[in-house]
Amino acid sequence: MENAFFSVQKENSEYFSNIFSDSMYHIFLFNGNGKIVVDFVEYNFAGRTVFFSSPFQNIQILSDTLIEVEVLNFHSDFYCIEYHKKEVACNGLLFNNIYLFPHFSLTEEVYLEILNYFLKIQEVDKHEDFSGSVLQSYLQLILAISSKEKNKLLPDRELIKDDFNELKSFQRLVEEHFLSERNLSFYADLLYVTSNTLSKKIKSKFNKTPSQIIQERVILEAKKQIHLTRKSIKEIAVELNFNDEFHFSKYFKKYVGISPTQFRKEAGISIVADLYK
Repeated sequence: MENAFFSVQKENSEYFSNIFSDSMYHIFLFNGNGKIVVDFVEYNFAGRTVFFSSPFQNIQILSDTLIEVEVLNFHSDFYCIEYHKKEVACNGLLFNNIYLFPHFSLTEEVYLEILNYFLKIQEVDKHEDFSGSVLQSYLQLILAISSKEKNKLLPDRELIKDDFNELKSFQRLVEEHFLSERNLSFYADLLYVTSNTLSKKIKSKFNKTPSQIIQERVILEAKKQIHLTRKSIKEIAVELNFNDEFHFSKYFKKYVGISPTQFRKEAGISIVADLYK
């Protein structure tokens, strides 16, 4: 895929002020201060920052000042993060994790190291032999460096608060029950707290409500099934416990912005779908 990559250098963040959503994975490098809005959840950033987004997430980047921006985009047809998960463990760490922050700060050394690979990618002649392999190698290095850095910042290592076990319990319960239980009260009852108390605790930690997390978990599973399998949309709707295909499609489009059928068309069906039947 010759057009799988492009970069934007030192653009005013107002260039990104409109919400955009597409079929690509994105890796942003920022140098400056601003705000990222991911699916309408806000995150502030300052200094040298790297940010990751997955296909058809709604992204908005805002700043009151001029910031330096580099962006790398790739489609799963070019590099499937699930297929390469043993080489670079970024799926569920950098991308597609509703419990982890989508961005983190970088030291000057690591920022310049990643930026150097961005520049090398720009220099590759995509018409030359083996250019695809070279580009994939640079991408893997960027993902490997980023995964290593994010591993140092995982919540398990930074949280020693009294409510940490409760937050982990909420994550565990969502993973166990999101297919059948999507009401906040169900999880609050199991944790012996009020819905209001649970909402405040989850909001303070994840910057989003428990209902948003449950909803995101359903959508993430739907995206995985649509992209990583050849199951029909009707079969996926049944597995996700929707009454029928129509209600599933309506739910999916409400939060993603496009229908499940359009998502499959744009994002494609991963090579993994045929490898692990």
